[in-house]
Amino acid sequence: MGVEEQVRNLVVGALTDLAGSGVLPSEVTSVTFSVERPKRPEHGDLATNAALAVQKAAKKPPREIATLLAERLGKEPDIRAVEIAGPGFLNLRLAPAIYQRVLGDVTAAGPAFGRGPAGLGERVLVEFVSANPTGPLLISHGRGAILGDAVATLLEATGHRVTREYYINDFGNQIRLLAASVLAVALGREPPEGGYGNNDYLEDLVTWLQKTSPELIADDKVEELSRVCVTRMLDGVPGSKALPGIKKTLASLRIQFDGWYSEESLHRWGRVNAALAELQTRGSLEEREGALFFKSTDEGDDKDRVVKKRDGYFTYFASDIAYHADKINRGYDRLVNVLGADHHGYTARVRGALAALGLPKERFEVVLYQLVNLLRDGKPYKMGKRLGNLVTIEEVVDEIDEAARRKGAGADALRYFYLARRSDTTIDLDIELAKKASMDNPVFYLQYGYARLCSILRRAQEKFGLQVPRHTPALAARLEHPDELAILGRLGRFPAIVAEASALREPHRILFYLQELSQDFQSYFTRLKKDGDTILPLDAQMAEAGWQETWDRPKSEARLLWIDAIRTVYGAGLKLAGITALERMHKLEGEAVAAEAELGFGAEEAEGDPQPQASKKEAEAS
Repeated sequence: MGVEEQVRNLVVGALTDLAGSGVLPSEVTSVTFSVERPKRPEHGDLATNAALAVQKAAKKPPREIATLLAERLGKEPDIRAVEIAGPGFLNLRLAPAIYQRVLGDVTAAGPAFGRGPAGLGERVLVEFVSANPTGPLLISHGRGAILGDAVATLLEATGHRVTREYYINDFGNQIRLLAASVLAVALGREPPEGGYGNNDYLEDLVTWLQKTSPELIADDKVEELSRVCVTRMLDGVPGSKALPGIKKTLASLRIQFDGWYSEESLHRWGRVNAALAELQTRGSLEEREGALFFKSTDEGDDKDRVVKKRDGYFTYFASDIAYHADKINRGYDRLVNVLGADHHGYTARVRGALAALGLPKERFEVVLYQLVNLLRDGKPYKMGKRLGNLVTIEEVVDEIDEAARRKGAGADALRYFYLARRSDTTIDLDIELAKKASMDNPVFYLQYGYARLCSILRRAQEKFGLQVPRHTPALAARLEHPDELAILGRLGRFPAIVAEASALREPHRILFYLQELSQDFQSYFTRLKKDGDTILPLDAQMAEAGWQETWDRPKSEARLLWIDAIRTVYGAGLKLAGITALERMHKLEGEAVAAEAELGFGAEEAEGDPQPQASKKEAEAS
């Protein structure tokens, strides 16, 4: 239980006691109030507005209520001091024990700390990416892919039953244009108007088709060819770098979908006609000038939308109506779509259609994300090696993997840069920065925070034979340093951060939390060094005779348990973001070196500040 929650329970207990003794009416026990950290630390550890919140129910002035609460809370062993401020705020100073209890909660829960009970929430379908299967996934698609996966992961962590679904837009004019573009390349024709040109991936696709299905090209079988082309876009062309396949690209970002839903199947199985027939019966469709329109509703979409064109072809919106109706009919309690910011009017449109069908419109929501600007050394970068002016996810991931000499480094970098900011803000992704093995690279810094914790625990084992001890209240009581208590307080807030990030669909809150946790630990190290304190004896100390007698071993053991708790929460946060929790870090150039050696974190400097070693190129340049 977090520190704030423990204090909230104490305040509720105080109100209950005051109500039970007749000093306050019983209604005060049901009033909501806040418990939060003051903006200025000198005002206390936590503050509450409970006296102000209950004044109406209590029918007393807030200062009088505050005085009663202060007297009652002052008797609690977990409260060191209570001060009344302003019109009735209570500033509280807490005893160490209230922080130390968090350590027991973390060690008891382990990697599950912060997660809610499984399967007790809603049944949620999260639809994301859903890019037209007419080419490889581009770097711009990556943000929606990673954001959608992170939102789904957070929902799972808070007890919801989540299905990840990719909606395959495999019906309509774009798919016909894809097949026509393939035929144009194969037969040496001019590409069709609005087609896909003579890109590398089309060349690779044509070469594969000529070997496996030459009859599709020779006979101009556009409809049959379009189905095969969609399959290759999803599964890829064997051996092709330009067309690895949408599924493979997503897997490289550690994204796996539970279902792939075909738009074409909606038409083949009659679901689009059935949905439109229901809307016609309910008076929500109107025919004008040979086209069929869905009439605007009071959901915020003030424009009638075409569902069937004059030429008899259905629009994408007609498919969307049937698709989202089918989602609800499959039994999902909530439908979450992750879409680009250009779909800002989509929520009202779909909700209007669901309401017109008599379905619960409130189940549908949209998470919007802004564009990605690709940079190289701070300058706009628009040229891709494989697709002319298009840059694929595979291209960027491969480049970062190669620079880091680690498979998965590219996925870590994209996940960090795409999740570290609010989804409604534009992102600048600098490839050169993402490749650096230095503290300038925020991905490197974030992963180093975890590796440093692992390094301390390794050193304890290798040099002193110390394992992480079993938690006991007596051991936790050895943690008295202000920074140790403050970090325990932050650990206790992790479940609330996860719950909030899930409810608001804001994964960036997890990375903000990890960054602050890493900074707190760095400040702690700096202060220890300044005070001449250490977690473990340094080599210089061990060189002195009798150092064992002066070493406070129980205190070191308590700190190791504390560090392991930090590592547990840190690792849980990285897992929610889908970023690798590295136990060792490696240099960009040269042989792999453990983080503690590379960053001045071994031997004499084992507990010093991180000092990134310059790469060979940087050293030569300086």
